[in-house]
Amino acid sequence: MKLNKRNLQEQNDHIYDAVVVGGGAGGLSAGIYLQRYLLNTLIIDKGKARSLWMQELHNYLGLPPDTPGRELLKQGKEHYLSLNGDWLNAFVEDVTDAGDYFIVRVKIGRSNSVYHSFKTRYLVAASGVIDHLPQLENMQNVFDYAGYNLHVCLICDGYEVVDQRVGIFGASEASLGVAEPLSWFTRDIVLLTNGQFEVSPERQKSLADQGFELVETPIKQFLGENHQMTGVELENGSTVQLQAGLVSMGSRYHSDYLSGIDLDYKGGNLITDDMLRTSHPRIFAIGDLKVGMNQVIVAASDGAKAATQIWRDIRRVEGSRRAGKAIAA
Repeated sequence: MKLNKRNLQEQNDHIYDAVVVGGGAGGLSAGIYLQRYLLNTLIIDKGKARSLWMQELHNYLGLPPDTPGRELLKQGKEHYLSLNGDWLNAFVEDVTDAGDYFIVRVKIGRSNSVYHSFKTRYLVAASGVIDHLPQLENMQNVFDYAGYNLHVCLICDGYEVVDQRVGIFGASEASLGVAEPLSWFTRDIVLLTNGQFEVSPERQKSLADQGFELVETPIKQFLGENHQMTGVELENGSTVQLQAGLVSMGSRYHSDYLSGIDLDYKGGNLITDDMLRTSHPRIFAIGDLKVGMNQVIVAASDGAKAATQIWRDIRRVEGSRRAGKAIAA
């Protein structure tokens, strides 16, 4: 069922088999599998899944290539709820290891907030990342194109920019390195620093030798209409014409709630085994949080694997929850 401020107390003494933090593709997949394994699950979602603003999921097997990310999430949530899983829109503040179970403390509501704690035997961290975008005075101008032809994923959308004039929006000199793999799809590449960092003379020469254009002037605004970006206007009044963009500015990992638990990381990513188990035996990390490819279809696969391993763990301890169910003659 859907939990809210009014019915929280019903869960005070309940211990979930698994709490899933994040209602994106990975979290929904984990929740669906967990419920189908006859486990009791709570998905806690803050409502900002990365795939929510993806306007077209081109790489998801079996879906039309113009399927919006929000449609995938909508259907996944309906499927999960049809299996009697619990759902709560909330922000996870922290997780404490209490031995036999975890205590998951959440904040519900941005105003007049209510705080509540849940108990769970297993935790699935599926809270993902959020991509950094170019910072302009008018951020709505950025949001108008992000997720349309202003892309954030080369693997997802390299095919979409074949032989187009593409602007790469970087956050550091190292971030401009994405130009090399992008050149597989197009050679017409403009690198834009937005005046946020300097590019060394050696790197400038290397980029020029490869035929890449470098623009270091700050950006005033994106140009375009109907969510299709056609270029940028610079602070000096000049314009750069583009047909698409690729943001290469890194991401913020939504895993602060795990800071009180000793886990192994590689950079910002959690290290897991083949079944997505972290260095803590009852915490699993899936999707963009773990080391690996940041793809919606990969996240869905991760959810299935993590849920299956949790079921195996519980089954080894309990044997069967259907012991009292006689087989009809």
